[in-house]
Amino acid sequence: MTHTSPAAPSGSGLGRRSFLRGAAAVAAGTAAASIPFEALAARTAAAAPAKFDFGGGYGPLAPVRDQATGLELLKLPRGFEYISYGWTNDPMTDGVPTPNAHDGMGAFRYGDRVHIVRNHERGASQAFTDPAYNPAAGGGTTTLVFDPDAGEFLESYGSLGGTIRNCAGGPTPWGTWLTCEETFSTVGEHRHGYVFEVASEGKGSPVPYTAMGRFNHEAAAIDPETGHVYETEDRGDAALYRFVPNTPGDLARGGRLQAMKIGGTSYDTRRDGETSYSGVSWVDIDEPDPAGDTVRYEAQGKGAAIFGRLEGAWYGNGRIYVLTTDGGPARQGQVFELDPATDSFRVLFASPGAEMLNAPDNMCVSPRGGLVLCEDGGGTEYVHGLTTEGEIFRFAANDVDLRGGSAGKSVQPADYRGSEWAGSVFEPRNGNWLFVNVQSPGITLAITGPWRQGAL
Repeated sequence: MTHTSPAAPSGSGLGRRSFLRGAAAVAAGTAAASIPFEALAARTAAAAPAKFDFGGGYGPLAPVRDQATGLELLKLPRGFEYISYGWTNDPMTDGVPTPNAHDGMGAFRYGDRVHIVRNHERGASQAFTDPAYNPAAGGGTTTLVFDPDAGEFLESYGSLGGTIRNCAGGPTPWGTWLTCEETFSTVGEHRHGYVFEVASEGKGSPVPYTAMGRFNHEAAAIDPETGHVYETEDRGDAALYRFVPNTPGDLARGGRLQAMKIGGTSYDTRRDGETSYSGVSWVDIDEPDPAGDTVRYEAQGKGAAIFGRLEGAWYGNGRIYVLTTDGGPARQGQVFELDPATDSFRVLFASPGAEMLNAPDNMCVSPRGGLVLCEDGGGTEYVHGLTTEGEIFRFAANDVDLRGGSAGKSVQPADYRGSEWAGSVFEPRNGNWLFVNVQSPGITLAITGPWRQGAL
């Protein structure tokens, strides 16, 4: 089936290829102005321990009331405030109850509005909106519209239905969202485990991009210089993939799926601390859309590297960043950095213990260069920052405890402080707002404050 990919945001005035060229030029200019994480690279080479700064330049965390409900949902540094929206079961503008299990998100600017496409990590059930790939699948995406000047959410609606476990994904340089199914299942006559593309204004397409692979997808990050898409896989023996499109900027036209190889054999990165690799190359996948869950086995049979549970991925600073949630010597997570221009690859940071970083999942890159890391571990969950100087710090704590009441929201009264963070993404024009989700009970939060006083 043929499919024309969704258009770029209307305010861009750019076609897909010119948008790629423009984004690449901006990225090149940023990289020329400063080289990110060089201090961390020097620390890695010296094998010195990371510095753990609980403030990161913003100061200690304290409870802050939500401007929408009056509830103390988050702990934040002084000067930061937030507003909640899109709680599970809240009616959306289209009349549909907001689906639960909020996950990955992308933000796109249209003039004085921000459009946010939000994943919902739901399983097999009735599709909550049209268009639907499979009427018997309950996952998909919703889209929110936000006024950053007024600090107000304006509307929300279902934008893609009929998929399963839409966990993470990634924004494209041409203004769409790639939503990825974290599954390898068949429901009825429909195979799942694919990537779908969703317009940032209007509806998504229910046509899967089968050439991008059928596996337990997590996230996707695009190099604007080449249009290559880097894809992560949530398996204990995962591979790291690269999709080389036949036509950059038009993923519907197909392409080649590849997996990263390190050295001459199937190198195992799962317990590596901070280190740099040599001999990185890419092997072609002959069967990207198999009947069995075999893509990583084919890759590793050709010498592809083995990773722990690969989770978030994001493009920024001219680099591709990817996470494992259980890799590293302490099995608490790794942050990898790839320079797509040279294929230089390294473990930028490996958590030495849960008290420093506990199972990172979703991530994004700040407009100011730092990394935002969302925890999905145990106990109280935090949003962390990793500075370009190599300091890691807690920026926000999940303080959602609704046992005393939920301000009229149709969610179960319970203690949700152990729920994972997901979907971190900054408003793309000036970075004044950070959008992020607490997955359960399902809340989207817009956070603003004195970002330039610290690392994010």
